[in-house]
Amino acid sequence: MCYGHQRQSLSPNRPSHNNNALVVDTLRVRLAETEARLEQARAREAELTRRLEEMKRFVSVMEILESYLKQRFHEQREYVERIFSSLPAK
Repeated sequence: MCYGHQRQSLSPNRPSHNNNALVVDTLRVRLAETEARLEQARAREAELTRRLEEMKRFVSVMEILESYLKQRFHEQREYVERIFSSLPAK
């Protein structure tokens, strides 16, 4: 009885054709899932890159506006100072 049990435990060391096909099918499914996840990751990366570039353009425009508004503020302040300095003192 021990001998029969021992022979059964040795037979799984040689996988059958069905087991090989099952392993291959499992690996194909896993590969397809991995490729799908990779494609999703690439699409997400492309979207994030697009959004990053959009944000960079927005920041650039905001910096230009900030610079312009600072310049205008200084010009207006100088203008007001000149007006008040030209008024006669009471």
